[in-house]
Amino acid sequence: MNNRVMQKVSNITSQWLIRLFLIIVTVITIYPVIWNLYSAFKTSAEFLNNPFSLPSGFAWDNFIRASEKINIAASFVNSLFVTGITIVVIVICVVPCAYCLGRYKFFGAKPMLGLYMVAIFIQSTYIMIPLYLQMMSIGMLDKLVPLGILYAATQFPFSIFLMTGFMRTIPNDYSEAAMIDGAGNFRVLTQVIAPMAKPGIVTVCMLSAMAAWNEYPLALVLLSQSSYTLPVALQRLYEIQRYATDWGALFAALSIVLIPTIIMFALGQRYLIEGISAGGLKG
Repeated sequence: MNNRVMQKVSNITSQWLIRLFLIIVTVITIYPVIWNLYSAFKTSAEFLNNPFSLPSGFAWDNFIRASEKINIAASFVNSLFVTGITIVVIVICVVPCAYCLGRYKFFGAKPMLGLYMVAIFIQSTYIMIPLYLQMMSIGMLDKLVPLGILYAATQFPFSIFLMTGFMRTIPNDYSEAAMIDGAGNFRVLTQVIAPMAKPGIVTVCMLSAMAAWNEYPLALVLLSQSSYTLPVALQRLYEIQRYATDWGALFAALSIVLIPTIIMFALGQRYLIEGISAGGLKG
């Protein structure tokens, strides 16, 4: 009897320790985001007086000054456009590729998937100089569409690996039944497999979108000032504000970057968790 009581007490204690640990990690993770958001509505005087205090009002002019100094509206549109191009290219290229690698057995399939897995560890910054020279040779510098395609290409290895794992979780019975009814491979993919793979597709698109939205080094090298995306524009604003100490405008600009990613994650959280779980187990 005593052993059962001790075991029960031990289990309850372990559960509460895990909950306490998760609460601490959550606070550590969330607080900087919340601090950034409410600091966007503080005046510079309030920030210098007490950086961690709540704002006494809503200083909306911080957003106006941020826009005036770096034309943040144009940079926001540029980032949206590049991210949209990235998502479109990812869907067009990754889904059919993962469908073939995940659901068909053919010569070279395993080495090909292994090559994609190896390419995950090759970051764009490692090959930045060759990329710059190639883009310059074909006249694609300072253009948003080629940048979006390049972002998509850098996300291909991980996206294909994750999506291939998700494709393998879909039973073959559905595609076989569709083929018996006369559907070809393209129709099976678009009308049967793709709707069932929606969580995986949403996951891949979300991860690729966040990577494109936050990408800095390639945008800095390949774009000029008139075509800057938000990360590069924020760096310019930081350089401007380093000596001007207009912290309100800086935090306002940072909030403009944060809000779309927060909304994206809030809307697609269920698909993101489901897609990563399925893709990671079967990949």
